[in-house]
Amino acid sequence: MSRDAATGSLDGDLSDRIRDQVRMAHESGTALEIVGSGSKSFYGRPISAEPLPVAGHSGIVSYEPSELVLTARCGTPVAAIEAELTSHRQMLGFEPPHFGPNATLGGAVASGLSGPRRPFAGSVRDFVLGVKMVNGQGDILSFGGQVMKNVAGFDMSRLMVGALGTLGVLLEVSLKVLPRPEQDLSLAFEMDASSALAAMNRWAGEGWPLSAACHDGSRLWIRLSGAAASLARTRATLGGDVMAEGERFWDDLREQRLAYFEGPGNLWRLSMPSAVPMPALAGRWVVDWGGALRWLRSDLSGDAVFAGARDAGGHATLFRGEARGSVFQPLPPGMRELHIRLKKAFDPKGVFNPGRMYADW
Repeated sequence: MSRDAATGSLDGDLSDRIRDQVRMAHESGTALEIVGSGSKSFYGRPISAEPLPVAGHSGIVSYEPSELVLTARCGTPVAAIEAELTSHRQMLGFEPPHFGPNATLGGAVASGLSGPRRPFAGSVRDFVLGVKMVNGQGDILSFGGQVMKNVAGFDMSRLMVGALGTLGVLLEVSLKVLPRPEQDLSLAFEMDASSALAAMNRWAGEGWPLSAACHDGSRLWIRLSGAAASLARTRATLGGDVMAEGERFWDDLREQRLAYFEGPGNLWRLSMPSAVPMPALAGRWVVDWGGALRWLRSDLSGDAVFAGARDAGGHATLFRGEARGSVFQPLPPGMRELHIRLKKAFDPKGVFNPGRMYADW
């Protein structure tokens, strides 16, 4: 526990400063850009607004290893949280990408991004138990709590996941954490993307101890996690080459340090049902999440990519590159209206990160 968490004084000062700046912005109609470490600033549409710094609002407020629950302020570096969890042989189950050495908990939750373990352990949203936040009128609100089954009805805290700060300023987040597995084992198989999709989905349905599955363009990589005896039995059945550099591969995939991510063309993130065949979109592909996440390097227009994702039963986001139109998949009318109503409920004057997700809110 940090010193400021123990005394509560610095926490109160920073919360009050953030609240007061939001109240003034609400009264004056001033737009605010919530600024943490900047590690995810590339994600979403560019905005122009007065900065609201929140990275200094940091510290682990409480951590109960025996209860598998941690609460931290949203400016707390993810690396610091992971170091504390590692000392107790625990981890963040959604394996968040950092994209920078000072990535914060608030950025991880606001971006809603998960790493390779996501289809086998859960998404960011699955691990959020509660939040404390400031809404667009400068009110400090709390939702959820520190146990898994504490919400009756609609879970407001999980609305903050992936909202990119458009609904409010996160102050604290309570998370469920997981025990670290006894051992990891990475295997690789030479096969094309179609064969890899079939294998990933077949193995996921057979109950093997998978914790990651990716096709890098030429090889299928899988990670097994669990007891040593279980991993040995699985490897004997599935075959494959044991990859000594497996841990580095999964880290580089999560942090987008593989050579693929440095190539030319826009980088698109397509989410779709894991067993769907590869969409007929020209470009270079990497498949993650056992088939449910497809990365596409392409110079295709946004309209073409959005249509291809929609036809495959999913949606697309321009993750990195030059935005010549929408960054996020256009919403159906009913869903769009729901988003607008939620935005107005939390932030009636549109103070927070205007235009970050869609041009008109």
